[in-house]
Amino acid sequence: MPGLGVVAASLGLTAAVYAPIALLDAPSSVPSWRVIASVVTLALVCTALAFVVFFELIQEVGPVRATIITYVNPAVAVVLGVVFLHESLGVASFVGFALILAGSVLATARPVVAAESRSGLPRR
Repeated sequence: MPGLGVVAASLGLTAAVYAPIALLDAPSSVPSWRVIASVVTLALVCTALAFVVFFELIQEVGPVRATIITYVNPAVAVVLGVVFLHESLGVASFVGFALILAGSVLATARPVVAAESRSGLPRR
């Protein structure tokens, strides 16, 4: 099935399920323009554009390698928190970055083929 159609159907179904719940808890006043702009930006950039870019990534490197980007996501979130929200960056964050990087490298590495013995049978 085409990825864009599946995602569009999934997001549409999710919106249909969540809309009645949102209406039950609607705000008493209209949110500020900054709040509305933030929600629209999240919808257009962080959801719609992100899916389009992700599908291009899948076509470029394949579905298995494309999912590795999700491992890097926490590191990006921490860096953005430090840069824009002035959060602190501790030793645990650097250890986490190293683990994320190591996991990403291991996950994308080519599998090592077991050497065959002289008899032609694979080693165990």
